[in-house]
Amino acid sequence: MPAEPNSPAAGPVTADDVAEAVLLAVAALTPALDADWDVPAGGLTWTVWETGEHLADDLFWYAAHIGPLTPAVDGNLPFGWDRRSPTGPQNTVTADRDAGPAALLRVMDACGGILAAVVRATPPTARGYHVHDVSDPEGFAAMGVVETLAHAHDMATGLGVPFEPPADLCARTLRRLFPDVPGGTEPWPTLLWATGRGDLEGRERRTQWRWYGAPGAT
Repeated sequence: MPAEPNSPAAGPVTADDVAEAVLLAVAALTPALDADWDVPAGGLTWTVWETGEHLADDLFWYAAHIGPLTPAVDGNLPFGWDRRSPTGPQNTVTADRDAGPAALLRVMDACGGILAAVVRATPPTARGYHVHDVSDPEGFAAMGVVETLAHAHDMATGLGVPFEPPADLCARTLRRLFPDVPGGTEPWPTLLWATGRGDLEGRERRTQWRWYGAPGAT
């Protein structure tokens, strides 16, 4: 039986969890390479392609904010960014549209690998800025896992392919970032509920949500 989502028994989130989440996402989406990636990604207004670029950008951003040689906790790093469309996400990292969805998955894989490597190499005492609390390497790893699992779900829904990550991976991530989740529920549906993407019996569907990245918040 997997540990309950908010139980200390779920264990810490590690660089290996980041790698696992990204590899699972890429494997789930690969069968849909010939599909239309310009359809909406699940319940998002972004397309599947835009969501994939946003995910890659998030993974890069987390690595950049926990791994600097000169740590900063007072705001975002001043990377340049752009949008592909007026309502699309603000991204520093993009993929070559002409190279197709396979190229986008390679970019996601690369950015996941960068975050995993930075988390492994960064001392646990390091701190980096995030709008939802200054956080540590484990916190940024957990953020990367949440972004990967949630947006892989969005993309898979839009593309019509299945995606369901392991319960233990979800439980570790919920323990680290979501101290307010209920106990006694299955981790994956709970993660979808926690991020406003699903229903949970006895709970109203979330229209607003956040995580708690500060070390010791859970």
